[in-house]
Amino acid sequence: MDRTEKLHIAMFPWLAYGHIMPFLEVSKFLAQKGHRISYISTPKNIARLPKLPPHLSSNISFVEFCLPHVHGLPAGAESTSEVPIHKVPYLKKAYDQLRAPLTEFLEKSNVNWIIHDFAPYWLPGMAAPLGINTVFFSIFNATSFVLMGPPYVLLGDVRKRPEDFTVVPEWIDYPCDIAWKLHEIVNHQQCMDDVSDFQRLGLLIQGCQFVAKRTCYEFEPDEIKLLTKLYQKPVVPLGLLPPSLPSNEDERDEKWEAIKTWLDTKGERSVFYIALGSEVNLSKESMHQLAFGIEKSNLPFVWVIRKRPVMDNHGDINIIPPGFEERVSNRGLVLRDWAPQLRILAHSSIGGFLTHCGWSSVIEALKFGRALILFSGASSDQGLNARLLHGRKVGLEIERNEVDGSFTSDSVAATIRQVMVEPEGEVIRTNAWEMRQIFDNEELSKNYLDGFCRLIEEFAASV
Repeated sequence: MDRTEKLHIAMFPWLAYGHIMPFLEVSKFLAQKGHRISYISTPKNIARLPKLPPHLSSNISFVEFCLPHVHGLPAGAESTSEVPIHKVPYLKKAYDQLRAPLTEFLEKSNVNWIIHDFAPYWLPGMAAPLGINTVFFSIFNATSFVLMGPPYVLLGDVRKRPEDFTVVPEWIDYPCDIAWKLHEIVNHQQCMDDVSDFQRLGLLIQGCQFVAKRTCYEFEPDEIKLLTKLYQKPVVPLGLLPPSLPSNEDERDEKWEAIKTWLDTKGERSVFYIALGSEVNLSKESMHQLAFGIEKSNLPFVWVIRKRPVMDNHGDINIIPPGFEERVSNRGLVLRDWAPQLRILAHSSIGGFLTHCGWSSVIEALKFGRALILFSGASSDQGLNARLLHGRKVGLEIERNEVDGSFTSDSVAATIRQVMVEPEGEVIRTNAWEMRQIFDNEELSKNYLDGFCRLIEEFAASV
């Protein structure tokens, strides 16, 4: 194949909004280079994607596969945001049943590459006989995968007990003090099915041509180099894929106008923003402690409280303390279900972000230099991100019980105040502000994507 010949690339993300959007960003870049993209997901996930720019629509096709019904999965659920964590295993079982329609599609469509997520452990064995190359694109950073280990660890029984994940592993060859807390690994095990996430990762790392990561050498040089050594194959950073603010014509959104009017009355970097992502569902007790801590901080804030998924067993009743909104009405804005997060973080009155530590949210915050109040969502990579960012002094982690994850409102208030206003938090505020040079560097991100595009073109041309 000539390198100038255009490729047909299939994209197959996991069923979570934090996954489908980075996959779409990579799709758009490859389509700009003239390659033909088949973006594969379920109808509801495709329907929620933003409209494509007209100049890309001819090169990107959306391929809808209906998600098979699996006993235990709530009717109509097609993403992690629609199910509580203990129902995620059923979503994985349904996703695994997309193997048959995906095989049929690939057999008929002359695909050169499939860029896939962490879940379809069966994909390399299916793609290889069809002559299709595979890229495992992980939307997580390199640190989290270093902590998970090489394939022999992921597929073996090196770590038998949850406690084994709470120590720094012996294969790390640079100074490191990052590990899971016990409550985080126990919580994450709830969302694994018969094939664990670690087994899925191990099989995919072994079976792919190379691994692509949402990171860059400017932020994680040692981690990327070690991953290459652990995997014995190329680990290709794609850059941070910083999202762009919506165009000005979208600013007429009434919800945003009301938020902006409120923010405009506040001082520069005086407000902290709170959002715990689309998948974190705290207990009523934890939500109350968090609310009391926010109240005790005595600082202005914007808090997005999302609608909880079906069959959550908590419901929305009294999820925040009675009278809370009235007591904080002079300095707090409570938003229900959805808010334009990127626009809020971009506003000059926002100084900090109380986050669940999802990597996408971290990238959005540091793109605008916002200091981080780290409150791990206790799933997947979130605890590891909290430790990483705490260590880099761009945020401060809220103190929690390592066994059960409990915390006090006083620790929440103290952490917020230190990050936002107190003198000892100045280093955090300064470091976070300086991170814009990496996290808001569109040219840097473009260079990484260019390198990735050249790699798959040259690989395809050589076979």
